[in-house]
Amino acid sequence: MTRSSAMAEGNDSNPNHAAYLVPGLERGLRVLEALAEAGRPLGLTEIGARLGVTRSSVFRLVYTLRHMGFLEEVEGAKGYRLGARVLNLGFAYLTAQDIIETARPELELLRDRTGVTTHLAIRDGAEVLYLSCIQTRTGFLSNMNVGSRLPAYASPMGWLLMADLSPREVATLFAGTTLTPWTEQTPADLATLLARIGAAAASGHVVSRGIMEPGGSSIAASVFARDGTVAAAIDISGPDSAFDFDAFDERYVPEVRAAAARISARLGHAGAVSPAPPPASRTAASRSPRSPHR
Repeated sequence: MTRSSAMAEGNDSNPNHAAYLVPGLERGLRVLEALAEAGRPLGLTEIGARLGVTRSSVFRLVYTLRHMGFLEEVEGAKGYRLGARVLNLGFAYLTAQDIIETARPELELLRDRTGVTTHLAIRDGAEVLYLSCIQTRTGFLSNMNVGSRLPAYASPMGWLLMADLSPREVATLFAGTTLTPWTEQTPADLATLLARIGAAAASGHVVSRGIMEPGGSSIAASVFARDGTVAAAIDISGPDSAFDFDAFDERYVPEVRAAAARISARLGHAGAVSPAPPPASRTAASRSPRSPHR
C-alpha cells in the first residue's frame, strides 16, 4: 500500500464513509499512485503486492486503466507505466494553477478599471471551465463562479477557446451533441458554430449582447501561451445596466484586450502587448444584488 493511500484510508471520520466509498475507484487510483511512486514499470504481481489485492483483481484494474489511456504496457518489460492521459491531467493542473496566479492581478485591475466582474476560463473538452471570478465591488455579483461550466458551443469564451481547432476537430468534439439553444443567438448547427469560431479567432475578442442570457452583456478576449496557442480566455460580464453602451468600443474593448495581452505576456507569449491604458474616467455603478451572465 502506498503512503498516500494509507493516509486517504485513514480519513474515514464521515459516518457514511462505508456507504459513500467506491472500492473499485479507490483501487484504480491506488494503482496509479503505486506506479507514480515506483518511478518504473511494474508488473501485475508487483502492483498486487503493493496494493494488497489479488492478481486477478489487479488484472481487471489495469485492463480498465489501459483501455482509458491512463496506463500503457511497456514492450519487453512485462510491466505497465503511467500513460499519456495521466500526464495530460498533471500538465493541465499545473498549467491551470500557473494561469490562475498569473492572471489574478490583471483581472483585479480590469475589474477596478471597468467596474464589472471579470472571469478567467479554459476549455475542458466541449465545455468552458471557469478558473477565476473577480467580483465587482459595486454590487453586481456574478453567478459564474470558480468551477462553473458552460457548453463551449454556446459561449463567446468557448468560441475563442476553440480557435486553435480545425473544423474536423470541432465536428468530432460535438459529434452526437445536440446544439441546444440558450438564446436565439446560439449556433444551431456546425456551420454556424464554425463561422462564430472563425470570427472570434480573427478578431481576438467577442462582444456579446445577450448571447448567453437575455439582459446580459460581456466582452471576452483570448489569452495566448508561449507557443502562440490559445491558453485561456478572459471576460467582463454583467447585466446590461452595468455597462455604458456608448463606450463599448472606446473603453471596455480596449481594456479587456489590454488585460488579455498582459496576461499573455506574463505567460511568455511574444506577441504585441498592450500597455495599461490611462485610468478610466468613470466606473459602472449598480444597485442590483446579482447579475445574469451575458
